Amino acid sequence: MAWADLRAFLTHLDRGGDLRRVRVPVDPRLEVTEIVTRVVRAGGPALLFEKPKGADMPLAINLFGTEARMAAALGVERLDDIGTRIGELLRPELPVGLGGLRSALGKAAQLTSLPPRKVRTAPCQEVVLKGSDVDLDLLPGVHAWPRDGGPFLNLGLTHTKHPETGARNLGMYRLQQHDSRTVGMHWQIHKDSNAHHAVAERRGERLPVAIAFGCDPAVTYASSAPLPADIDEYLFAGFLRRERVEMVDCLTVPLQVPANAQVVLEGWLEPGERIPEGPFGDHTGFYTPIEPFPALHIDVMTMQRDPVFQSIVVGRPPQEDGPMGKATERIFLPLIRMMIPEIVDYDLPEAGVFHNCAIVSIEKRFPKHAQKVMNAVWGAGLLSLSKLIVVVDADCDVHDYHEVAWRAFGNVDYAHDLVTTVGPVDHLDHASYEQSTPSGASSTPTAPRRTKPSCRRTRRARWWPSPAGGACRS
Repeated sequence: MAWADLRAFLTHLDRGGDLRRVRVPVDPRLEVTEIVTRVVRAGGPALLFEKPKGADMPLAINLFGTEARMAAALGVERLDDIGTRIGELLRPELPVGLGGLRSALGKAAQLTSLPPRKVRTAPCQEVVLKGSDVDLDLLPGVHAWPRDGGPFLNLGLTHTKHPETGARNLGMYRLQQHDSRTVGMHWQIHKDSNAHHAVAERRGERLPVAIAFGCDPAVTYASSAPLPADIDEYLFAGFLRRERVEMVDCLTVPLQVPANAQVVLEGWLEPGERIPEGPFGDHTGFYTPIEPFPALHIDVMTMQRDPVFQSIVVGRPPQEDGPMGKATERIFLPLIRMMIPEIVDYDLPEAGVFHNCAIVSIEKRFPKHAQKVMNAVWGAGLLSLSKLIVVVDADCDVHDYHEVAWRAFGNVDYAHDLVTTVGPVDHLDHASYEQSTPSGASSTPTAPRRTKPSCRRTRRARWWPSPAGGACRS
């Protein structure tokens, strides 16, 4: 089923006993993190902090913190159910007989529900704040870790469009609140919105941006999905929901946002402007350093009456984004198998934050078949960021790490079976000698060069939650 909005999903969780309301005041600076970290690691419920200190609206968090809740957020019993739907749509066989024709027409009918639908009025614009009335302090931005550069407005859905083609992009990037009307846009060099910004700057133009918070769960997930640049995230969200997403025109920028969002920020990026952003305690277990990133000046802030702000704590796994990564793994398996038919299954371990390691099982047919698959995986979209690929036979359960380890430790001749290569790495990778390239690789990075690991680790203090939930550093 499709959830009409965030509140509908919260009501579902509340009725099922999977939501806890925290009615006492809780500080978004460090205290929210301490509570959420313990709850996530215990497999606990979603949380609604009704009185976050210093803010003007409740804070919903850990809504996606278990695989069961993530599946419920997307309206299915199991995350694999969505992958099965995608696999059925991708089957190329021609219809045979009346039954086959019905099946083909059924697939086509699914696609008719995908495009978003424009509406004239929307709940997200019930309250409008303009100019000096805009105040980001109304939002319970989370200051998760002691050395963070300030509060971060995580789980914001950032909307941009290509200045020349008009193609829309929906992405999820971290957003640091610099002051009451400015947020930093930490979009990395391989992100589509960064490409839009680069084109706008080349043309000497401002880039319009709209950021929506508290959308319905399918839209929120779609913003994080690794879709190709030419696939509209709202088409994908419609597929997930089995219903079209309602969109409304923004008030001051030429963009559209989900009509049922809780809060929307509208503004412009000035060409050439950068503001220091960070540090940020990331899922890598390290603070990312201070770097210059674009700054969005908010002209208009719209919201529902009595809105709920949704956010997430980012940190060393396990965290709430773990089930979101698992959803991506299961949903996109049919697409991976379409590109690389030999693949039987794959697993992206949460401990590797879903891009540092990929475990792949294949139907091996010839010598060095595994090497062929490795190179294909490294050429498949964001899987190009995989630092380690482990290939096992089809009879190995890739989700059973004990079985995988037994094969890798005892059944491999590393002198002949190990392949090393050079490729891109994630912008946030603290182990790389140069930003966005692996150790020892040469490149011309577009971001500040960092070549000495010792210096880099001096600037990135390692951190992790203590058993009591507080933050420790070394």
